[in-house]
Amino acid sequence: MLKIIETKEISRTYKMGTNIVNALQSVSISIDKGEYVAFMGPSGSGKSTLMNIVGCLDTPSTGTYILNNQVVSEMTENELAEVRNKEIGFVFQTFNLLPRASALENVALPLIYAGYGKSERSEMAMAALESVNLADRYHHKPNELSGGQRQRVAIARALVNNPSIILADEPTGNLDSKTSHGIMALFQELHDKGNTIIMVTHEDDIAHYAHRIIRLRDGLVEWDRKNDNVTRSEVEAGVAAL
Repeated sequence: MLKIIETKEISRTYKMGTNIVNALQSVSISIDKGEYVAFMGPSGSGKSTLMNIVGCLDTPSTGTYILNNQVVSEMTENELAEVRNKEIGFVFQTFNLLPRASALENVALPLIYAGYGKSERSEMAMAALESVNLADRYHHKPNELSGGQRQRVAIARALVNNPSIILADEPTGNLDSKTSHGIMALFQELHDKGNTIIMVTHEDDIAHYAHRIIRLRDGLVEWDRKNDNVTRSEVEAGVAAL
């Protein structure tokens, strides 16, 4: 299997006043193309710091991070920005949609930075909306959509550039239970199509939709194991809720 993510003894320290905070301590993980992984742990465990490094939003203080055969731990800010746009599709808890833009315009936004023309952007954005069953709402603005629909727009935006990984940060944090399971069912469908998904969550029931769970505590990997509890009935129930 092709290795898409590898961290080699990465650490991340922050200086807060006179204190040094060790957010990550010698973390080594490897993720293959096509895996569905959850980073899990309580507040302060280091899962968000690890997500920021994996998502090229931050760099490690020590150690090496390799994404899709590129050593990104040594890149400049401009190089990191380019990698983020090409390699990573982000899904956030708060959706991060432009309020005055339509669903189609929101989804097409990453394609502007990638240099696509207007007609090609519209075509690719519509295809992404179709992949999340929301093509009929392409002209609606975020305030005209439900929370679940807004998150599906955000997922379509993450998919539109055909990234190497989809990185979801607490993707159900602002959703009710029924809608949450519908969104998780959608992630399962995307994984079934071959997408590599990395999710960050503190919720046990959401983490168990992933096929592998990496639990962090105090900046260290507490355990890393396959999840054999994913069931088709849960996924199908979520699909029905969409």
